[in-house]
Amino acid sequence: MTTTRRHPLRRLANRWPTALALTMSALTFGGGTSSQQVYSLAGTLLILQLLYLVIAKLRRREATWPGLVIGLALVVALRVLDVVEPAFVYSGLALVVLVWGAADGQLRSSGTLRVQAVGMLVFGVLAFAGLLVDPSIGRYVVAAGWFFHGVWDFVHLKLDKVVARSFAEWCGVVDVLIAAQLVLML
Repeated sequence: MTTTRRHPLRRLANRWPTALALTMSALTFGGGTSSQQVYSLAGTLLILQLLYLVIAKLRRREATWPGLVIGLALVVALRVLDVVEPAFVYSGLALVVLVWGAADGQLRSSGTLRVQAVGMLVFGVLAFAGLLVDPSIGRYVVAAGWFFHGVWDFVHLKLDKVVARSFAEWCGVVDVLIAAQLVLML
């Protein structure tokens, strides 16, 4: 075997984010598409883009996975406490990051942070629209948000920007599978 060809097991090991995403999706597949699940997935869509925004602001790709763990812990805590709608908390946190970026000049000087801010706005509109319309239509709006966030992830993976490559790969696969589940499950 030449040195330019990689061993099949090594290539497979390099795809661990995809394997993790497929495993996680298989374990949660068939969870239904009740209006409550659609509501929950709309809020979760916001936390994914918030992570991109925070990582762009911090300029620390290595903080991606710890940021995801913190974000998921926030999701769980907000759902358990059931005091405030998580989507409002995520939106408030996004606003804090944007004000911080404007105050220190990074929002003006960093095209990367501006792109993530636009992404936050677009995915936020899709998430909130999915919450506001009839649930039978809302699931398709939320599914579109998840699908397009998957595309967003794959673009970031290809460009090798903002978040860790492993996260972009994992998140892209998860996002597309969740979108498919929302559309296909009746």
